[in-house]
Amino acid sequence: SSSTGSASPVPNSYDNLEGGSYPGTTHIPFHLKRHKYVLFLFTTLYNKTSIRFLVQPSFKTFDVSPLQPFPNMSQLSAALGGLSGVPELEVAALRPVNLLQERDLLPHRPLEAPEPNLSPDLKKVNCCPQSFRCTLTSIPQTQALLTKARLPLGLLLHPFRDLQQLPVITSNTIVRCRSCRTYINPFVTFLDQRRWKCNLCYRVNDVPDEFMYNPVTRSYGEPHKRPEVQNATVEFIASSDYMLRPPQPAAYLFVLDVSHNAVELNDKLITNLKLYFIQFFEIVFNDTDLHHCKITMNLSVIQMSVLLFSDIFIPSHDSLMVNLKESKELVKDLLTSLPGMFSESKETHSALGPALQAAFKLMTPTGGRVTVFQTQLPTIGAGSLQSREDPNQRSSTKGVQHLGPATDFYKKLALDCSGQQIGVDLFLLSSQYTDLASLSCISKYSAGSIFYYPSFHCTQNPTQLEKFQKDLERYLTRKIGFEAVMRIRCTKGLSIHTFHGNFFVRSTDLLSLANVNPDSAFAVQMSIDDSLADSSLACFQAALLYTSSKGKRRIRVHTLCLPVVNQLSDVYAGADVQAITCLLADMAIDRSITSSLSDARDALTNAVVDLMSAYKNNVCNLQQSGLVVAASMRLFPVYILSLLKQKALRTGTSTRLDERVFAMCEFKTQPLQQLMRMVHPDLYRLDDMSDQGALHLNDTVVPQPHLLHLSADRVTRDGAFLLDCGNVFYLWIGKSCDHLFIQDVLGFPDYASIPATMTHIPELETLLSERVRAFLDWLQDKRAFSSTLTVMKDNSSAKASFFQYLVEDRSEGPFSYNEFLQHIQQQMS
Repeated sequence: SSSTGSASPVPNSYDNLEGGSYPGTTHIPFHLKRHKYVLFLFTTLYNKTSIRFLVQPSFKTFDVSPLQPFPNMSQLSAALGGLSGVPELEVAALRPVNLLQERDLLPHRPLEAPEPNLSPDLKKVNCCPQSFRCTLTSIPQTQALLTKARLPLGLLLHPFRDLQQLPVITSNTIVRCRSCRTYINPFVTFLDQRRWKCNLCYRVNDVPDEFMYNPVTRSYGEPHKRPEVQNATVEFIASSDYMLRPPQPAAYLFVLDVSHNAVELNDKLITNLKLYFIQFFEIVFNDTDLHHCKITMNLSVIQMSVLLFSDIFIPSHDSLMVNLKESKELVKDLLTSLPGMFSESKETHSALGPALQAAFKLMTPTGGRVTVFQTQLPTIGAGSLQSREDPNQRSSTKGVQHLGPATDFYKKLALDCSGQQIGVDLFLLSSQYTDLASLSCISKYSAGSIFYYPSFHCTQNPTQLEKFQKDLERYLTRKIGFEAVMRIRCTKGLSIHTFHGNFFVRSTDLLSLANVNPDSAFAVQMSIDDSLADSSLACFQAALLYTSSKGKRRIRVHTLCLPVVNQLSDVYAGADVQAITCLLADMAIDRSITSSLSDARDALTNAVVDLMSAYKNNVCNLQQSGLVVAASMRLFPVYILSLLKQKALRTGTSTRLDERVFAMCEFKTQPLQQLMRMVHPDLYRLDDMSDQGALHLNDTVVPQPHLLHLSADRVTRDGAFLLDCGNVFYLWIGKSCDHLFIQDVLGFPDYASIPATMTHIPELETLLSERVRAFLDWLQDKRAFSSTLTVMKDNSSAKASFFQYLVEDRSEGPFSYNEFLQHIQQQMS
């Protein structure tokens, strides 16, 4: 498409719809999207790259000698040679930290993303790290320098997240580089009022006449003050140039398991569906028969069809999807009658595969979203599965089998769905094995979402029921983008070689997202192909083209700018330890599936060894024994230890196969902030909170208690401790906790009267109750999904459940934190 007034060919596929890449770049033809071989080709190449990084050999330079006193700050300038003119923050980030001596490493507040070493003007307009961040906020000049640093280069994106302030631009002209198709952004250079230089490929472009007018200031002749050039994140209202067809309607289809296991669930599910009506509506049921509901304005009742597995066909040639506004009363009747339709069912089998095939045929003309609710292993028809889990091997340390799919049925169907702009979301609610490794493919390759509730029961597990209801409420009300594609561009000399997340890879820099939602994230591994010596800045841009639920075509653009450096010390000073941890987790998940779980665990340990060796040998000139690491990376070993103890990667602890696979799926799709709370939860003490340092928000005082290390010696029986694990809060009450706290916050006279199961904090008119609830509400406001709360008493069962998250010294896995450091030291020596 043309945005500068010149003619260009009409786009004939989604590959060039967003604007293409560099001239001459060969893309995979759109018609090949359904063939699994294209995807396999990319997967194989990508996995080879990631494996090569993860298994790089460790240096062998450390010796284990008696510890020596560590230098103070006044001695660091000479030790960190060549940094005399470096800002104070960078010196602090490079300060050598001996992990065997310094143990109080956790900051008082959750860790923030490091700021790039840019001028104040560029910092002000740079992309928010919650939307777009890089593992290294200082980009190495060459691949050799990157390799020497022993750190991965990659991007973490949360491109469609909910934003309170988003500049929306309506213009007939969307200004883009004529060569690489980069959208104009705050980091381009205006040579004069009529010419601008692209910050990615450096081509000089003309400024269109329309761009000379600033709609904000309503003045002419100041193109550098346009909102596109003042904001790193903007959203354009797209013209017809960005459409292959009229924008698709917001079409939704529900596939419900109606076997005996699902009868209780459907009553709860329908209650939520009644609350959140959707524009276009269709329902398919599956047990051993396949049922389809037909609703038309010409009928006063709902018609039910039963389809044969042997030949899935569309049961009617008209009125397959109904407009909710026109058929509201019939839909209400359907939802009201649903729980009773199958209440007498004794059927224990499920035909999910044929139901999905029918859903695909129904949705092909329009595209849209398919929502699947499944409660058991599908055992009938296409895509039927058998149990592959051996309960006796759940705690095996040798190796974990069956992490990959048992059949390619769901992957093939997902690729067909992606080609027709159909995304499939999976809600799996089961207490038994359901082979999530196979079922997850239907969502993974169609850009869908996966929700899993192990040990789900409507009455016997109220915590899981509450979580399901909150997740479903968020799911039905959150924004959605249809028929989306996302392209990532970067400064000339950089290249992308691996993607992580739920999508279909359409070409080297283009992802197909049949649906995009504000709760999914993506990761990208990168390499440096050519020297960046001629560049002082490196830029990355992600452009997401989608159709809103109201039928508007939009383009959301994020641009990130980072400095280019030629010193290894500068690379370490700008290292983002949390982003690095998340990217390594994605790489380890790939490795565990393509190779083995033990190889992935060894690779993560080697990453710590390599980093510490490279830092001491090449940056820190102090002749100091022990385990030395830059201050910016001081939490890296404990984060890696936390990864090794996660369900996705742990060994030696009983872990259900479905729960392990779901944890792997979460690592691939969760935004960084949510993922880090799962990897390394935040621990606070609540019974001694004060107003010192508290936030004052809308006449509410929000306390800011200090973070505590995840160690048992920080948890005492005379206190109350809150553990924030992302999806759930645990409030642990010690046996000797102050009676005043129990009375004012929990509403009980003493410890003994606290019930065994408590999932809510009562609203009491006490100052302490207000403070605790304000703090919990403040934590909840920082995330999309609602987190459940569990109050735990200091008894054996609750204590074990709570203390399993204390990664520094819990017994699960081979290492406590001390043992892990000793193991690292042995590897380095």
